Amino acid sequence: MRGVTASTAALVAAPDPVHRQRPRHCPDGQYVTFVRGQNSFNHHYLNAKLRYYRAFRTRWPDLEAWFTESLAERTGRLPGESFHRPSFSTSHRARTYLGLRGYATFDYRWMFAVGQLRVHDQAALLGIDPGTQMLVEEAVALGYNRPSAKQAMHWSVARIALHNGLTDVADITGDHVAEVLEAIRLFPEDPEFASFYPSAQQFYEGPAKSWITHLHQLEVVLFHRGQVATQPRKLMPSWKPPLTLPPRMLAVAQKWLAARKLTDAPSTVDKLELAVRTFCRWLEANHPAITTFADVTRDHCLGWIGHIAEAPTEKTGKPLGVMSRIQRISGLSQFFRDTALWQYPDVPGHTLIGAGDAPKFPQKVPRFIPDHELDQLMPAIDAIACPFQRAALLVARWSGARRTEIQRLPMDCLDRYPDGTARLRLSGRKTYKERVVPLHEDAATALQNVIDLRRNAPERPFTDERTGEEIRYLFMSHGKLLSTFYLFETPIQDACKAVGLVRPGGRDGTGRGTVSAHRFRHTVGTQLAERGAKLHTIMKVLGHTSVSMALVYAQVSDQEVLRDYRAVLGPGATIAGPAAEELRNGALPNASVDWLKTNFFKTELELGRCLRLPAEGPCECDLYLTCAKFVTTPEYAPWLRTRRRVEQTLALDAAERGWDREVERHRCTSQRIEKLLADLNEPVEEL
Repeated sequence: MRGVTASTAALVAAPDPVHRQRPRHCPDGQYVTFVRGQNSFNHHYLNAKLRYYRAFRTRWPDLEAWFTESLAERTGRLPGESFHRPSFSTSHRARTYLGLRGYATFDYRWMFAVGQLRVHDQAALLGIDPGTQMLVEEAVALGYNRPSAKQAMHWSVARIALHNGLTDVADITGDHVAEVLEAIRLFPEDPEFASFYPSAQQFYEGPAKSWITHLHQLEVVLFHRGQVATQPRKLMPSWKPPLTLPPRMLAVAQKWLAARKLTDAPSTVDKLELAVRTFCRWLEANHPAITTFADVTRDHCLGWIGHIAEAPTEKTGKPLGVMSRIQRISGLSQFFRDTALWQYPDVPGHTLIGAGDAPKFPQKVPRFIPDHELDQLMPAIDAIACPFQRAALLVARWSGARRTEIQRLPMDCLDRYPDGTARLRLSGRKTYKERVVPLHEDAATALQNVIDLRRNAPERPFTDERTGEEIRYLFMSHGKLLSTFYLFETPIQDACKAVGLVRPGGRDGTGRGTVSAHRFRHTVGTQLAERGAKLHTIMKVLGHTSVSMALVYAQVSDQEVLRDYRAVLGPGATIAGPAAEELRNGALPNASVDWLKTNFFKTELELGRCLRLPAEGPCECDLYLTCAKFVTTPEYAPWLRTRRRVEQTLALDAAERGWDREVERHRCTSQRIEKLLADLNEPVEEL
């Protein structure tokens, strides 16, 4: 950046930042006295400053006229020009004069074009202390590097002060920071932008990125001071253009999005807005005569659905994926449904598309981590140096919690059950329901270490945007929440590479880890199901609100499927029952065997399995022990013995009551079970 000095005298005698005074020159004697009073051995330099000042006043006797000049002339020296040969030397050489004593405040576009402003150097000459150094010290206390904090506070405070005429950092608010961010975002739209930066992309990825980082650090410090009300978020300038639609369509879209913001998360509203945006962009290109949603038909919607399924996107050059298309279609469907229900004007008044118009997304089996990979991975996780990353991954491994739930754990998240088992309290981020789950001691120990590190942290509590509750979060550094990328993605990739669990790919060409942090959640759910946990327990631990979500884990692991499959359909299996002979002799047609293999879980009964095929219709036989389609294995022997004892008890009870036919029925069932146990080479009574 081009380094120049500029006076910070705008910090004193400040005009009202809302009703700014008309810019004017300061009295001649005041500036001359200021320059003559500087302690400098270079008198030629001081005399030159006065010459530059007088030349500037001669060129613009009315300071307000200078503000109407082109940005290039006001800036003076353009990028690439020599310090000694600027295009507009009068403005360039008078920069140390501009802003003296608050007689003028300055626009951000000029400050962005000028580049670096050594405002605090001039402030020191004037004996002015706006309190910037105090902000630096507070940033260092939050964990920021001192040189980085100094650069961020000086850059941000200087520009906000020169623009608003502030005299004290205590007067800076979140609105001031937001104003600078908006000015950065809009600067590439300035007609003279190209004179200072080669492209918007270069600006956003270069200086703008640094400036936004500076402002973010200032906002974090101001938040913990109590000068900013909301939790700071680091946002890059948006590349998304404003929503431009015909007036009647724009009014409806904005009204609907404003209503959705009242109940939906910001990320959800962004997706809804994107659905409307892409649909209206397609309408503009293909049906420009449509200026109101009331003229939109189902055929228009179907045409758009076909378009997004085939048209390549700018980012990848490929059509949208299935999930992205589902989100777009769902968002547009909700738009028409809501506006019809809420009786908006200028809309069709009924739903034009629904879920049936979206592509189907295949239901995937949870990808749990096999035991042998866990055995390799866990020592690498235990060896992670960062206590935050190690604790986050261990909690994910042993609790099955979502990553955002772990990221937002409060300081008081850990306690103990009466028997001493560690207990973790998880906030209801996604489900709005708080829950507690038991926690393995390894994870509890790692979590307690982080709690001890953070016990005396200086941060101000954050306000949960969903509950309004003030919370001191555990996983914080530099005055803000640690990202899920830092807590999970970075360390799990490093651990995978350390133990060789990689597949080809990755940005640096060194491979991509085969395990993600989310797979720990699948692993906990699968292990609970394999070991006989109740469905309610799985739902409770994983925070599921519907049975269907937890039922995914009831499919059990591949190993469990394989073991049961081989017990009945595998070669040489020990089986008994009327259907056993057909299986042994290969009498079942290949199509029937294929169906049984594919739908094996659907065949299970209390004491065995039913091999009845769909073509044979529903089974009408209650006494399935004698059904020709019944088969059982030694695995069911304990249940067969229990059922035999029940039948014998019922036979004795029936005999006492004189119910001879019931006695005969229960004894026949008991004898049938004894025959099944004999065929399975199992004893009738437990040994």
